[in-house]
Amino acid sequence: MSMIFGVPMAVLSGQLLIGIINGAFYALLSLGLAVIFGLLKIINFAHGAMYMLGAMGTVILFDNLGVNYWVALFLAPVLVGIVGVLVEYFLLRRIAGQDHIYSLLLTFGVALIMQGILTNIYGVSGLRYSMPDMFKGGVNLGFMFLPYYRAWVIVAALLVCFGTWFMIEKTKLGAYLRAGTEDSQLMQGFGINVPLLVSLTYGFGVMLAAFAGVLAAPIYSVTPVMGSHILIVVFAVVVIGGLGSIGGAIITGVLMGVVEGLTKTFYPPASSAVIFLVMVIVLMIRPHGLFGKEA
Repeated sequence: MSMIFGVPMAVLSGQLLIGIINGAFYALLSLGLAVIFGLLKIINFAHGAMYMLGAMGTVILFDNLGVNYWVALFLAPVLVGIVGVLVEYFLLRRIAGQDHIYSLLLTFGVALIMQGILTNIYGVSGLRYSMPDMFKGGVNLGFMFLPYYRAWVIVAALLVCFGTWFMIEKTKLGAYLRAGTEDSQLMQGFGINVPLLVSLTYGFGVMLAAFAGVLAAPIYSVTPVMGSHILIVVFAVVVIGGLGSIGGAIITGVLMGVVEGLTKTFYPPASSAVIFLVMVIVLMIRPHGLFGKEA
């Protein structure tokens, strides 16, 4: 068996795969945070709760309505996006223009309420969502075994990330979004409904989190607290990439997943802290992040 720095190739490949999968989730979640902060200047601490709602919604839709995976992949993010629009309209709009700490505290409170309600209903034990039949099994690549569903997660996450980046950076709609958040009065003068644009942008950002939740449901234990476990890591990823940087969130998310996977292989005790260590180093060298712009 071939070895790399004393580690069997199969072990290294397996950890790299796990790292890339985690990186795909980090990229999706970081992208949603970057969209919301970059365009709306809202620090969305409810993002982990929206990820959890996507996963929980998939299980609930399946258990109560018999909705299959492909319908849930579309329906759950849309429903969570509607929740996000309502949160923005009834709550966040009331503190628009205030200091960032207000949006952080408000969304943190929203997350705790959502988590508390679902914990009261379902408890903290994990719910199960079975793997879709078409994704059972995998393919032997020679140096590792690649499960079909893991491959699908990576492809789906990266396609959505690229599509979102392209829409925001390269299309007319993206130009409206950027212009509407930078000079809302001017855009309203051109007949653009800026408040609606803000609501839909926030809803789209949380849809990305919910989409990640649907992808995660067949892999991870689905619990009301699953969002809080990943949120702090994702915030660290966003800070490393640069707050508000769309492309930076995607690239950094994948990179940090790989770094985490490699750390688990060569020095497991540091795997839970390595992303935060990278964040500290980056902030010391580039306070605005790897891809962020200086204020």
